[in-house]
Amino acid sequence: MGDAHRIGLVGLGVISRAYLDTLLGHPAVRVTAVADLDATRSAAVAAELSGVQALTVEELLSSPDVDTVLNLTVPAAHAEIALGAIGRGKNVYGEKPLAATLADAQAVMAAAAKAGVGVGCAPDTVLGTGIQTARAAVAAGTIGRPQFALAVMVTPGHERWHPHPDFYYTAGGGPLLDMGPYYLASLVHLLGPVRAAIGAAGRLRTERVIGSGPRAGERIPVEVDSHVSGVLEHVGGALTTLTTSFDGVAGTAAPIEVHGETGTLTVPDPNGFDGEVRLFELGGTQWRTLPASAGYVGGARGVGLLDFIAADGQRAPRASGELALHVLETMTALLRSSAEGRRIELTTSAPPPAPVPLTAAEEWQGPAAGR
Repeated sequence: MGDAHRIGLVGLGVISRAYLDTLLGHPAVRVTAVADLDATRSAAVAAELSGVQALTVEELLSSPDVDTVLNLTVPAAHAEIALGAIGRGKNVYGEKPLAATLADAQAVMAAAAKAGVGVGCAPDTVLGTGIQTARAAVAAGTIGRPQFALAVMVTPGHERWHPHPDFYYTAGGGPLLDMGPYYLASLVHLLGPVRAAIGAAGRLRTERVIGSGPRAGERIPVEVDSHVSGVLEHVGGALTTLTTSFDGVAGTAAPIEVHGETGTLTVPDPNGFDGEVRLFELGGTQWRTLPASAGYVGGARGVGLLDFIAADGQRAPRASGELALHVLETMTALLRSSAEGRRIELTTSAPPPAPVPLTAAEEWQGPAAGR
């Protein structure tokens, strides 16, 4: 397999531990450096890990011992870190969204193309057995020709559990930009790219109260819309009705339903890797659960980065920058539509990535599986 691909991780917040759990000990990669604006945090993490340096952000971006920068910063910093990595000839793989604004995301992709380096982006949950099994069922004609989909995400807001939730309510945050990528990436896998969007959005509260951690009880401002709904027109003709909200308490709707001429699929939470895919066929009497038939079994955060590295220029990575750019434009089109009161046609497109065959955990995790 040659030398392990060297990873430098920037941003050591809550999600970084999930990535490290996947990457540490994997034979294809080696985490060589970590960096965070809080130097004590990066020093503490490096002290736990053998052979990992604690660097400043600038040092990590310039390090000759880093091939790909894993960008786990807050959304407002995504473009700055990505451009810094690209400018030094490094690949970059980041958390979603690709950037806080469409213009910044386009700048990242243009810079990467000019530099000849790769860009990958979460979510990679869509590569698990949940979304991939549903995709395989649609592709096999199990529900006939897809007609429309419903996608619903309702939660009271992340301030209840996150100790530092400020970024969820500033530029690059909100329910759509935070959670929408899971749903929209899934919908591209299931129904193909989007050609136009119509949206409506609202902000029902001007502040939120942190519910846990050292800042519990502190009030933070809400600077973005906290409820966004819309209709997406897919290139293939299907329509999706999408709702993302930080303003509800609970719901009973399936995360995603895909309705076809001869059947309906319920698709599990795209914020997870697995879950039940259920089918109700025209003329049937009950739902039945489909066995897992595709996807990374037991997937975990970071599998998209492993897929990105394995692609190695020989194929398109499945968690690609191109897909993330299209997803981001779709989301910003919904927000623009709400603000301008009109239908927005998209300028980007992204073909559905190659489907993931059913891949056992030990195959994608390598010998470290079960550690």
